[in-house]
Amino acid sequence: MSDAYLALEDGRVVEARGRVPGRTRGELVFTTAYTGYEESLTDPSYEEQVLTFSYPLIGNYGVRAERFESDRVHPRAAVAREFTEEVVDWLADEDVPAVDHLDTRDLVTSIREEGAMKVGIAVGEDVTPEDAKAELAQCKGMSEHVDIGAQVTTTELTTFEGDGDTTVALVDCGAKGSIVDSLVDRGATVHVLPYDADAEDVTALAPDVLFISNGPGDPENYTATRELVEEFAGDVPLAGICLGQQIVARALGGTTEKMDFGHRGVNQPVRDLQTGKVVMTTQNHGYTVADPGDELDVTQVNVNDDTAEGLASEELGVITRQYHPEAHPGPHDSLGFFDDVLAMAGAEGNEPKPRVAPSD
Repeated sequence: MSDAYLALEDGRVVEARGRVPGRTRGELVFTTAYTGYEESLTDPSYEEQVLTFSYPLIGNYGVRAERFESDRVHPRAAVAREFTEEVVDWLADEDVPAVDHLDTRDLVTSIREEGAMKVGIAVGEDVTPEDAKAELAQCKGMSEHVDIGAQVTTTELTTFEGDGDTTVALVDCGAKGSIVDSLVDRGATVHVLPYDADAEDVTALAPDVLFISNGPGDPENYTATRELVEEFAGDVPLAGICLGQQIVARALGGTTEKMDFGHRGVNQPVRDLQTGKVVMTTQNHGYTVADPGDELDVTQVNVNDDTAEGLASEELGVITRQYHPEAHPGPHDSLGFFDDVLAMAGAEGNEPKPRVAPSD
């Protein structure tokens, strides 16, 4: 084992056990999820962040690539009360610093009381608190990562064939793989475009739906994606998840704001304003829609803080969700969102194919 130090923006330095060596920095956030560590660590929305797990033991059911949301680990470092050896080996293979044997309850409490904060981390033989402080001094705020989309997007058009007639153009701002799976399972053919695609790129596909994905960072910095929404709103049905909801709102006259510590976990309750039904959802966002503007109606809200969890416009053909209805790692309460999206395109909503559990 090696030494490890976390230098926090609030002035504290926390000592920990080093599990994977390295020096790094990022925005310190936490997730309350008690399962889904593989999905969380491979979620592109955690780019440029340091992920703290509030659940005390991470790795108790192994590591399987079938559960990954992308092709790499995205947080700049991982923090837990205890990591299993299998998770440590995985993070070491990915060159992602990891620390444990610290009071994660105290870290989570600090973030809840003071907000997400910058952190510098130093792990390795003979590292010092000053090494962690040096990393902290170089740390940017999330809104300062003005081209973060370039770090997580596809670099070329990629197509996933479905067996139905609906075509979806998915703008990849850091899309989770299970979003594509959820659409393909319902028969849609999904064309995944880079985050900086232009109107000509979309027009060439003649999509039935334009879908803006989740992703990291401040929605204000996704200028090209916002311009796509402005160009096609009212002509092509629009859908969005997480960052996608925020970008759609900004494009249609709304505003967004940074949250104190965000929503990250698999147990966030959301109420539908029309039906009154409450569903439990997976969430991972640090920004939210502050005002939807005049074109969009708020259709769903977070039970805990009344932030907008769903937006819609029947006139423009828009439906968005702030949470993750693709439900990885779960719960599955909101998978019907994808049927609603395809229904906007006139599709009858092919029944999703049953998933077959991979064999060991």
